[in-house]
Amino acid sequence: MRGVFVDANEALAVIMERLGKPGDPKVRIHRDPDINPEQYPEILDGAEIAIVDHTALPTEVAKKCTGLKHVVFLGTGARSYMNPEELAELGISVHLIKGYGDTAVAEAAIALMWASARVIAMMDREMRVGNWLREDGMQLTGKTLGLIGFGGIAAEVARIASGSGMKVIAWNRSPKSHPSVEFTDLDTVLAKSDVVSLHLLLNDETRGMITREKIGKMKPGVIFVNTARAAIVDEAAMIEALKSGHIRHAGLDVFNTEPLPADHPLTKIPNVTLSAHSAFRTPEASENLIEAALVHCRRIVKG
Repeated sequence: MRGVFVDANEALAVIMERLGKPGDPKVRIHRDPDINPEQYPEILDGAEIAIVDHTALPTEVAKKCTGLKHVVFLGTGARSYMNPEELAELGISVHLIKGYGDTAVAEAAIALMWASARVIAMMDREMRVGNWLREDGMQLTGKTLGLIGFGGIAAEVARIASGSGMKVIAWNRSPKSHPSVEFTDLDTVLAKSDVVSLHLLLNDETRGMITREKIGKMKPGVIFVNTARAAIVDEAAMIEALKSGHIRHAGLDVFNTEPLPADHPLTKIPNVTLSAHSAFRTPEASENLIEAALVHCRRIVKG
């Protein structure tokens, strides 16, 4: 059984080469992170396993990938790139990797929160063009951080935030407990939080979940952080809330269109701090990610 890492950047390619062990399934590394979906059949060349970092795999393209039986997706958000149910109907199993970057993503969420609270990006932009912009920020010690969704990443966010003097409340679809977190209903989280941070997987239940109505229930002047998935949020409603000041500032790492177009409305709004879907990108997380991918490949081959 053969595998191909179809869209490896150089850093991940080097890690995979280093972590490979004698007797591992044969995995060819295709060093090009910018492939088009239409290239899948040629790149895979009949291989049974596709290791995918970020390239969409439309169902119609998958039908042309002779021999493909397994997709090892490097992360948890495969639904943003493919339809696992439709692939399953073709006999293709999609394997996810969880937990590899919990600390990395949590630290990025905290960084976006602090940068948003102290308007760092806005002042940086203005100073670079000669404007001595001095803005009042939000002091976060003693403020309430609300977490929507509570998995491994949110637990790490809670650990860091509570250690810095914030009160942490959270909502999760299933019951959870954590020593430094008060769990409550979603509307209470929205109404009481000075900062709302989103930590949900994208699926049929969560797509569009943060509606215009839900945004309206947020505390006026709230800071909103999203390192999860953009499609969970009504983007148009969020933009309106940013323009009106109902959302004081947003720190965003995920977008409906990636890369984010230069003329996108979010690039024109001053009270937004943007990062290029990079919350998970640390050497430690990458190491965990590739090791988990190799474990998947070994398990697949053993049956």
